[in-house]
Amino acid sequence: MNFIFISPNYPESYWMFCRGLKKYGARVLAIVDTPYDSLKQELKQYVDECYVVSSFHNYDEMVRAVGYFTFKYGKIDWIESNNEAWLSLDARLRDDFNVKTGFTSEKIDEFQSKSAMKKYYEKAGLAVARYCLPHSYEEAKAFAHEVGYPLVLKPDHGVGASFTYSVHNDHELYERFERTKDLHMILEEYISGDIVTLDGICDGDGQIRFLGSMNYVGNCMDSVNNQDSIGCFYDFHISDEHRQIAQNVIDAFGLKNRFFHGEYFKLLEDKEGLGKKGDLIGLEVNFRPPGGFAPDLMNYSNDMDVYSLWAEILLTKNASYSKLKKYSAGFAGRRNSINYRYTTEEIESMFSDELIDTEKLPPAYAATMGDITIKARFSNNGRREEFFRTALERLGE
Repeated sequence: MNFIFISPNYPESYWMFCRGLKKYGARVLAIVDTPYDSLKQELKQYVDECYVVSSFHNYDEMVRAVGYFTFKYGKIDWIESNNEAWLSLDARLRDDFNVKTGFTSEKIDEFQSKSAMKKYYEKAGLAVARYCLPHSYEEAKAFAHEVGYPLVLKPDHGVGASFTYSVHNDHELYERFERTKDLHMILEEYISGDIVTLDGICDGDGQIRFLGSMNYVGNCMDSVNNQDSIGCFYDFHISDEHRQIAQNVIDAFGLKNRFFHGEYFKLLEDKEGLGKKGDLIGLEVNFRPPGGFAPDLMNYSNDMDVYSLWAEILLTKNASYSKLKKYSAGFAGRRNSINYRYTTEEIESMFSDELIDTEKLPPAYAATMGDITIKARFSNNGRREEFFRTALERLGE
């Protein structure tokens, strides 16, 4: 089994995917864009051979790398990165080397469009927000007057909250449309709801073999645009209804052998044409693990190794992990620009029994997740609520 893993050195924890692949019998062939001597020893330990390129954006170099591995080891069975930035690259290489275990370029291009995703959510029986892909301000204004303000304007392709704006009137619409008119944007009706996720791994038959559900404290758009505090946590339990929704969505998209990160709005009130309070509304699906250190929060929540589980599901169709212990792991993301009532050290002391670690994030993650993240694991809702209330309380509140 020849498995090419692209960029196992970033994010840093991704070397553990290679460890899982080796555990279940794959020959692990890595392609990296940094000097070999700079790689973690753990990564080198679990890779059979590593090919260094100057840039993943240099497609000729990538073809030479895969061609080299093919010449030396024979037919390539898998090409994956588990990284949003390289999903299209993975697919293009699969197409060129006739690798059938993942998306084609045509399919990944469609699946990375928020507007194109909507028909799959509808196929799964979920409502979606009304939208348009405005080519002019007049077209955007006509949609706004039909649907009513507020609206959300965001890139049709892409992840995160960059270039995502709430729009409350014609003036804001004009200003934000002009600012983004060179981008391919989608304009949607605003939905009053909390974002929840259904994240997991499905096997070669499209059956979900592991599922977790994340809830946010605050929201990503305010975190990026306003530099607000943010947090998230994985739930103790997932309802049968939500499990079925997740499986219906996987079936509608036809996903197989993949990690997935599905985002949904949970309605805070009844919404005509969409559903009742508490219903889930389809938002978007990302066809890779949830970002940042979310996979580690899955591990802490379930006393498991999700990196190894992914490899086991892909290579054996089995899913062996303990379901006897169940916690709720999460993080509070704090900003250097905000005066909090308690210092980070005081939070660490107050929740020492639950504390996992505290981390200063690099700028690429800090924009969304905060400058300082305090990760903790809880065994009951009350203690978890106390943690977020205390960790994010501002001075004077």
